Amino acid sequence: MTPLKLDNIDTDQIIPARYLKATDKKGFGDHLFQDLRFEEDGVTPKPDFVLNRPEFKGAQILLAHENFGCGSSREHAPWALMGYGFKAVVAAGFADIFRNNSGKNGLLLIELPWQDVDMMHSDVIENPEREAAIDLEAQTITWKDQAYTFPNNPFTKKCLLEGLDDIGYTLSFAGAIDAYEQKQKTV
Repeated sequence: MTPLKLDNIDTDQIIPARYLKATDKKGFGDHLFQDLRFEEDGVTPKPDFVLNRPEFKGAQILLAHENFGCGSSREHAPWALMGYGFKAVVAAGFADIFRNNSGKNGLLLIELPWQDVDMMHSDVIENPEREAAIDLEAQTITWKDQAYTFPNNPFTKKCLLEGLDDIGYTLSFAGAIDAYEQKQKTV
């Protein structure tokens, strides 16, 4: 788990607007937290930024803080997080538009009370090798042998579990749609 204990991380910090020229999901992970990760030259990593620290390389869970994903509505923010390799973000709160965009694009958001998030931050800094386990079906994240339950919209949960986007979800009813259309032709 990679700890990013900053409040009010907006979508422009997640993926700066100057990188939003593409319309597909590829390449955005390269610029995740660009202005926080790199010096002004855009290529020299800031050694103290958490994503540049070797002990957090390859983590699939981002441990954020409060009001993560605030700011403008852009699907590019979840695309950048997923493109970097994150499969889930844990935080004490998420902006509503970011929550909606994340669910539609396959990024799991786990909202926990701030006390639990703060405890996880303190612990992961001291023990970066410790791993968390997520069970989406049970809606739990396990940390230090303790399971924390998190809420999840039933539709979003179904789509995440089955790897569906809105179109895929609609297509999952293709048989019923075809049957309905055939029935209408006979009426």
